[in-house]
Amino acid sequence: MAANRTMPQSTSAPATAPSLGFLNPSGSPALLESLDAFCSIDFTAPQAESGGGIAYAARPHRAGQGGLQAICIQPEAPPRAAAMAALAGLAEPGLLAPLACGPAAGPNGAVGWYVICPAPPGPPLWDGSGVPGQPWSEADLITRVLRPAAAALVALERRRVTHRAIRPNNLFLSAPMGPVVLGEAWSAPPASRQPAVLEPPYVSMCPPSARGEGGIADDVYALGAVLLALFLGRMPMAGLPGTQVILRKLDSGCFQAMTDGVRLPPLLGDLLAAMLADDPQRRPPPALLADPAAARARRVAKRPQRRASQPLLVGETPVWNDRMLAYAMARAPQDGMRLLRLGVADHWVRRALGDATLAARLEDAARHHAADAASGEGAQLALCGAIAHLDPLAPLCWDGLALWPDGLGPLLAGLDPQDPALPRVAAMVAAEASTAWAACRPGQPAPPPPRLDARAQRTLLQDRGWTGGLPRLRYALNPLLACRSKLVQGMAVRLVDVVLAMEATAGAASGPTALPADPELVAFLAARQHGRPGPGLAALGPGTPPEELALTLLRVLAPLQGAGAPPAPHLAAWLARTAGGGWDAWHNRALRALKQQQASAAAASGRLAALLPVFDDTAGRRADEAAYQAALAEAARIDAALRALTDPVSLPGSGMRTLARDVAGAVALALLAVCAVAAAAG
Repeated sequence: MAANRTMPQSTSAPATAPSLGFLNPSGSPALLESLDAFCSIDFTAPQAESGGGIAYAARPHRAGQGGLQAICIQPEAPPRAAAMAALAGLAEPGLLAPLACGPAAGPNGAVGWYVICPAPPGPPLWDGSGVPGQPWSEADLITRVLRPAAAALVALERRRVTHRAIRPNNLFLSAPMGPVVLGEAWSAPPASRQPAVLEPPYVSMCPPSARGEGGIADDVYALGAVLLALFLGRMPMAGLPGTQVILRKLDSGCFQAMTDGVRLPPLLGDLLAAMLADDPQRRPPPALLADPAAARARRVAKRPQRRASQPLLVGETPVWNDRMLAYAMARAPQDGMRLLRLGVADHWVRRALGDATLAARLEDAARHHAADAASGEGAQLALCGAIAHLDPLAPLCWDGLALWPDGLGPLLAGLDPQDPALPRVAAMVAAEASTAWAACRPGQPAPPPPRLDARAQRTLLQDRGWTGGLPRLRYALNPLLACRSKLVQGMAVRLVDVVLAMEATAGAASGPTALPADPELVAFLAARQHGRPGPGLAALGPGTPPEELALTLLRVLAPLQGAGAPPAPHLAAWLARTAGGGWDAWHNRALRALKQQQASAAAASGRLAALLPVFDDTAGRRADEAAYQAALAEAARIDAALRALTDPVSLPGSGMRTLARDVAGAVALALLAVCAVAAAAG
């Protein structure tokens, strides 16, 4: 059975996992087909894409392929690269699996990125605009919704992937009375488009982008909530804000809160009680749901919900149990730290809830960080640990933020550079809070691992060069996130995209007005390179000379412009003009003029590989410097000889002094003549 927030283990999973997070040469996630080789997008035929994004019809290049849809990726919501890579080649009739991914020029000529999936076979169960219509019968819910959806989840579980987008307007009818098909769930962060009522409290309390991949038990919960909504003919707890939905579920339990006052048929009631269980480890796995009678027989006794006789006020929120206290402290961290520091929280847990063990854990959490509690980091670590003890199902909570560790990447992608939450995220990463949080959840399975562990995230964050900081961390955690540099036009997701995108910038009517690199671009280039960035990129920073910056960029971009790639004359001229600021370093005037001619010709060709050796000529520079130093030494030797000839002390007798003056005069006249001839020849 799927455990709490951890991917299920399956003996039928592929023996070799795909290279998740990396792009193949075509630009798709590993093993997924490239868009241009698979289909063409018809931008004159927009679709009503159920996931909330913009979609168009797509025409396959292969005969026999059914209808396709192309979902446009939003720049602030990166797609699920790992999930798409794991699902490559999956053919499941009850699931709109990803087929291809890549760039395409949109209707206005701007390049965008698209995920290609089969087109929905029919209309959605709801259109999301209001009441869905007549309630569904128990028989139809089981045969047409539960069983086919469970079969699709079994296929996902075998690939160790979750769906995280099960909702009425993303379930489609394959025929008027046929089974449902699970819709597209790959073009945006997991669960980012799910309403709070369809997700467990430990998911819906997170920002939409930070909910993480989760476990298959979260899909079982969402499927149970959809079954209840279809049976009722309306969404449970409709009209309530998300905060109230979460509090009600934490107060009385998910099943009770969602079915309050509703009479359910015995079979459906037992199924929903299991599927909507608060603890994900107590929900039935998808394979068991394919046989509802067996799933019903597998009843698990529900743990009694502890409730205080008197509430504790946290801010303006009255709490009645430990999970509500954890949620209230997470939402109001200043109040939570005050209750923890003054001992109010552990006193209430011991007296009102009668849980001395939990009260002792809260005391230990406060005492453990008491020495550095005056600092923000120590106080936040204490609160983070206390919340994890109060509710082991809760996500990582830090200074008012709630997120699952593998949701950090999409969270960073969705935050504006001026967002006040960014400093809090940086402080959380610097404190390696995810490690401390995991240590406070004994007995709970580990969530899906993030793309980088806490130590690696901290290392990238604390890199003071342009290859570090939050931009580098953002790109490292989101392999399909487009470059956000203002020097790049369109969506550059791959390294090779940067060449064309910068060419568009350089060829704009206004022309480039800045240096050809900035922190965002350097962070993107460093994150997209395999392994650690080269010493050239790592050395870039605010004080880097422009010519060195341009040369480093040439070294990175030149290999990306393949033989079949279009020329980039505007970008080449931009780089040549910036790198040309170092022409004075060449001492030989004739060689300098030759180099300038070569640079102009290479830039006009638009081939960066031809431009690179003009500036990246270490041997030529050494030879030029050696010749310059030899000329200086020869000039010094001549100066010394002249001084010796004109020095009266070194010459005996007046006759010799007269001879020396005559010789010096003759030499001076000769030098003047040589200079005059040279000037005339020039």
